[in-house]
Amino acid sequence: MANVIEEAKSGRASCRTCKKTIGKGELRLGVETTTQFSDTPSLAWHHLVCAASKLPADLKAALDTYPGDVPNRPELDQAMAEAVKKGSAKPGGFPHIDKAPTGRAKCMQCAEPIEKASFRVAVEREVDTGSFMTRSAGYLHPACVAANVDSTGGSMEELLEGVKQNSRLPEPELVAALAQLGGAGD
Repeated sequence: MANVIEEAKSGRASCRTCKKTIGKGELRLGVETTTQFSDTPSLAWHHLVCAASKLPADLKAALDTYPGDVPNRPELDQAMAEAVKKGSAKPGGFPHIDKAPTGRAKCMQCAEPIEKASFRVAVEREVDTGSFMTRSAGYLHPACVAANVDSTGGSMEELLEGVKQNSRLPEPELVAALAQLGGAGD
């Protein structure tokens, strides 16, 4: 199962972005997600306009394979371009670089708080909740990434490639964030 665009079969589904109902017959984007409650992936539904501003990469990939006509395609293309330019789009997966929305997260490597509005590198980690194992985001200061990669036996090249592919920061900010990784992003 992959991300898909389809007409809503009923008016019962809600958009995961704006929380409003998606009307019957309206085009919607289904984003494949996995949950802790099932081994099989399911679809999280979004209005196309909402997805354009928050999930532009997912929407673009689905639009490229959608065989039908999308009535407001120029507006969607413009909204996707603006979301990428502004950096308001959600990251495309792990690892990625973003700006810390609060000062509550602690670095997995040095255990120091990550200051609000500073760059942070998000990586996927396993978390034991007591009753099951789940995967979630763990955060690192850019300066702590190399030590974390060394301690986990990963590859800095793979991490950098993933960061460049998944991050949704505007280009100048991404370049500045990569520079904080010790120039490894050059």
